[in-house]
Amino acid sequence: MIEENQRKSKEKIELALQAIQDMLANKERISVPKLMKKTGLSRGFFYKNPTVRDTLNQAVEQQAGMIDPRREILNMAMEKQIELLNQKVAALSRENKELKRKNEKLQKALRKQDLNFIKNL
Repeated sequence: MIEENQRKSKEKIELALQAIQDMLANKERISVPKLMKKTGLSRGFFYKNPTVRDTLNQAVEQQAGMIDPRREILNMAMEKQIELLNQKVAALSRENKELKRKNEKLQKALRKQDLNFIKNL
């Protein structure tokens, strides 16, 4: 009896996963109501079963860029902005290092000048 229930449960999971893969392959918008119609499974099954729910969430996230092209454009713009900011950080880091080096050099010169002043007293 338990084996039969486990077998049926595995079949339902495989059916749901296959339906999700088919919808992805056909570039159909994935939603729980559409999956319910295709598979005959209940709404709760798609939300309560962790394996199916994870796969469903990944598929919906994967489709987000395909279905909403603005999202892909926004992602590209943000990546470009990040790249520009990283370049600016690198340039500022180099400038900071150079300024620290100059500061140390000036402090040495100032200490040397103070020593000469003290010697002349």
